[in-house]
Formats: sequence, structure tokens, C-alpha cells
Amino acid sequence: MPNIKSAKKRVRVNHDARALNAAFKSDMRSAVKRVEKLAASKEADQAKEALATAVKKIDKAVQRGALHKNNGNRTKSRLSKKVNAL
Repeated sequence: MPNIKSAKKRVRVNHDARALNAAFKSDMRSAVKRVEKLAASKEADQAKEALATAVKKIDKAVQRGALHKNNGNRTKSRLSKKVNAL
């Protein structure tokens, strides 16, 4: 455990940031899974709506720094490919 005041603050700040990033990532992953599930069950209209939501959540995670830019782009590309194939 840190003894210096600034080190204690760093621990606290890092913990809070980690919790926020985990929440953004979890939310994003849920949206991605929803799109994949709808694509697998061949529900094109619902999949397109879910894709729009997923893209929004992916972009938000990238913007926050919870996800790397290329990772976000790759995920969006794969999802779009699946939905457009329907």
C-alpha cells in the first residue's frame, strides 16, 4: 500500500478509471453479442437496428480509450459484414 499522498490518489484514480472502462467494454460486448445472435437467426431488420447501437457503443469505447482504434474498426467491419450478408 502506498504511503505518499499522491501515490494513494493515483491508486484511487486508476481504480475508478478501470471500473469505468470495464463498464464501457461490457456494454459494448453485450451489444456486439446481440448483433451476432440476431445475424445468426437471420433477422435482418432487427440486426440492422442492433448494429447501429453496437457501432455507437464501440465508438464510445474507442473514444474513451477503453478500446484501441483498430480493434474498434475491425469489430465494426466484421459485424457489418455479417449483417450485410443477410
